[in-house]
Amino acid sequence: MAATHLHVFDMDGTLLRGAASVELARHLGTFEAADRIERAWVRGEISDVAFWEQMLPLWADVSEEEIDAAFAASAWIDGVREVFADIRDRGEYVAVVSQSPHFFVRRLEGWGAHRTFGSDIVPGGPTHQGRLLTLQHKVDITLGLLEEFGLTEQECVAYGDSTSDTLLFEHLPHTVGVNCSAALRERAAVCFTGDDIRGAYALGRQLLDGATTPCEYAQ
Repeated sequence: MAATHLHVFDMDGTLLRGAASVELARHLGTFEAADRIERAWVRGEISDVAFWEQMLPLWADVSEEEIDAAFAASAWIDGVREVFADIRDRGEYVAVVSQSPHFFVRRLEGWGAHRTFGSDIVPGGPTHQGRLLTLQHKVDITLGLLEEFGLTEQECVAYGDSTSDTLLFEHLPHTVGVNCSAALRERAAVCFTGDDIRGAYALGRQLLDGATTPCEYAQ
């Protein structure tokens, strides 16, 4: 059966309650150092590249087993696996596109994601701007998947929470802001506030069915 829809999820702040870097740092015992880097980045004192140049060495010796454990122990929003399973059961596609490291994002394939995309960086490895996934990449990746699957933009729903999703939300008609920032709320077709991604997914399905009014909020 040919897939009829594509669901594209951001990860940090959408499926994950926080950020992958924070979850890894907490599990691997490097939270204090990682928190200093995170705060410097938030204050605009370091660039995206400098952020990862300082962060990745903290995990230089991490094993795949330790990453697996950190992933499993992370603060995921409720209902992720159930939503992915429902999408697959309907013969539809689920993709996760995140600016976080792909070595973390790709583990969502074990939960049912068909495709995952993230920044091409690894613990202890080199980084530069060309390895980082950008806002434009989110658009390009989504359009590429739609072309690959033979779908239109009307047959796609994007779910996100922050400025990293603004370009994609401006491009697609069906978008769901999940516990989102004010900037993204202005661009989202509908917004969801709550602790279970199944609520956001229900709004996404309504958008596909043409049954949801703009700027609807759900708890």
